[in-house]
Amino acid sequence: MFAIAVVGVIIVLVLVGFTSAVRIINEYERGVLFRLGRLMDVKGPGLRLIIPFGIDRLVKIDLRTITLEVPPQEVITLDNVTVKVNAVIYFLVINPNWAVTKVMNYVNATSQIAQTTLRSVLGQSSLDTLLADREKINTVLQKIIDEQTEPWGIKVSTVEIKDVELPQTMQRAMAKQAEAEREKRAKIIHAEGEFSAASQLAEAAKIIATQPSALQLRYLQTLTEIGVERNTMIVFPMPIDLIQPLLDIRPRTGGSPAAPSGATSKT
Repeated sequence: MFAIAVVGVIIVLVLVGFTSAVRIINEYERGVLFRLGRLMDVKGPGLRLIIPFGIDRLVKIDLRTITLEVPPQEVITLDNVTVKVNAVIYFLVINPNWAVTKVMNYVNATSQIAQTTLRSVLGQSSLDTLLADREKINTVLQKIIDEQTEPWGIKVSTVEIKDVELPQTMQRAMAKQAEAEREKRAKIIHAEGEFSAASQLAEAAKIIATQPSALQLRYLQTLTEIGVERNTMIVFPMPIDLIQPLLDIRPRTGGSPAAPSGATSKT
């Protein structure tokens, strides 16, 4: 019985040792191997055997791009406006050894660096720059965070500002400013239209002044347009140019005035 128990214990130990000695590393992972606390090597994907019972320790590192959302940060801009800004960063591990040996938790460390950098950079920017030139700010954030995480074997590929939350008073002020800008543009467009119309009328007046017949044609065209409406009485003066020929003919067709009665002639 004792021998059977010993054999059974040995079998169990062998199974446990074999189970703890086998590691499977996925294609998107790398395994950092430590032996008795000493960094040994980086294992690639596949089936890997290690020395069990605490002699070897294998730490798996995911090499895929990690999406990390930065929680909303309260920032005071360069022009003393308090806003809340949140962002998202995309990064990946390019050196598994450094990600394990040079920082305790590279995901948390990257998040903290992103938060402090976000507050620092936006604090040096005005509100107008933050709203109108996000691409430039995103580039600056990506460069600064990437430089700080490079010693950890982390590559920050993209930083994007997601949302900027403004105070209610500032939103109302910006709405009034936008409305004033729209009214300004509308008045400028109206003034330009009036100027253009006045210029065209001045040109037309110059042409009509040199061509008197053009004024008469325009006069008759206006009468035609007015006469389209029914039950309309139009009173207009007759242009003297139209009846001037009749006035010139009348003295020529009339006889000479008769001599007064009772007149005598001298011999």
